[in-house]
Amino acid sequence: MVKFGEFIMILELHRQGLKVAAIARQLGIDRKTVRKYISRGLEPPTYGPRPHRQKSTDPFLSYLRERLVAFPGLTAVRLWREMRERGYGGGYTAVKRAVRDIRPEPITAFEVRFETPPGEQAQVDLARFEVEFTDEPGVTRIVWLFSMVLGYSRLIWARFVIHQDLQSVLRCHIAALEAIGGVPREILYDRMKTAVIGEDPDGLVIYNRALLDLARHYSFQPRACRPYRPKTKGKVERPFRYIREDFFLGASFRNLDDLNIQLRRWLDTVANPRLHATTQRVVNEAFAKKSRR
Repeated sequence: MVKFGEFIMILELHRQGLKVAAIARQLGIDRKTVRKYISRGLEPPTYGPRPHRQKSTDPFLSYLRERLVAFPGLTAVRLWREMRERGYGGGYTAVKRAVRDIRPEPITAFEVRFETPPGEQAQVDLARFEVEFTDEPGVTRIVWLFSMVLGYSRLIWARFVIHQDLQSVLRCHIAALEAIGGVPREILYDRMKTAVIGEDPDGLVIYNRALLDLARHYSFQPRACRPYRPKTKGKVERPFRYIREDFFLGASFRNLDDLNIQLRRWLDTVANPRLHATTQRVVNEAFAKKSRR
């Protein structure tokens, strides 16, 4: 098979009077090929469609479609892990391309990010989840995810609880700070009732007395988000989506204890050792460097 430029050259040399053998010798191609294209005249060479190259993800496409139809929010990283458990030996990039072909990624708006120095801030919030434990088939339970995210390293500490009451929130604070092994200068809260009671006539925030006692004990400053400014607490709200999509969706749990055991394992092996997309730092390494300062 010759290229289009070579085809034109064959015809031109033939028009100039060169014999087939001379054309073949000059262009370095077979005489039969030269003769064939001369007989075609001005008809350009035709090329058939390229044969489909087998991709490493091809055997798993039906699995990917099935999972994304059932759970559209599943991340490519999560699906890559699941495929590896089923024998997939390829890389993450190929899975990401396959997922993008099946489910195009939405265009995200540009925004300016607010970063804090090491040890400066953590963000705390609660999110509602519905789960059907395998120990209670047919019964839908509401559980609450408490999450504390360190502003600089993006380290996540999280726990599912049955109630979103003050005692549960305070116990989670204590467990998180003990697990992290340090205390940020301030902790940022959404205006959840367990943290913020309201405002005084001058517009100053009134915090829950028990939370203030805990803050004095651990020497951190509580700080409430400004009303109607959800982006100020984005570091803790984005992980809720990350946890829901990469850990929670499509998984099964026997009971609350099993849910938290699996969550802890996922945080230790997936979420906190990852390279963070925004900071481009490994979360655990950034936390370790901050802790040594």
